[in-house]
Amino acid sequence: MNEKYIHIYNNLINYTRNKDLYKNLNREDSFSDRLTLFLLHFSFFLKNYKNEENKKILQEIYDYNFRQLELSIREVGYGDQSINKKMKNYINLFHSMVSEIHFWDDLSRSEKLKKISTFLSDFHNNEELLEYFEHFNRNLSKKTLNSYLKSVSNP
Repeated sequence: MNEKYIHIYNNLINYTRNKDLYKNLNREDSFSDRLTLFLLHFSFFLKNYKNEENKKILQEIYDYNFRQLELSIREVGYGDQSINKKMKNYINLFHSMVSEIHFWDDLSRSEKLKKISTFLSDFHNNEELLEYFEHFNRNLSKKTLNSYLKSVSNP
């Protein structure tokens, strides 16, 4: 497997490991919670760098990340049939996220909060999560895609 996009994948994983993201979850976090947060980070990433110039690279990053996710699901111990079903569900969730945040910058605060709450329904006090993703989105917009391709960023 081509390791060309490992920096981006690892950065997204590191963002997802931020313990502060889980403090408003009234239970122990699960693989599914972490994967949902990963997909949300990845959605913002694609939103910020989507343009005609980056189209081919973003497709390769997309393919790489979903291959890595499939490997992670296998490591958790799901069988082949379960993996296909889980991957289909996660891909559908991801595309739903991408669609919902496409016009993120044009949304009101309450609309943004509603979207965050839709994807993170088991989390409470989504105001903090909204602030986190607003900050994450702003930071992405300040960097180039090339900066993510070339180096490891700090979450």
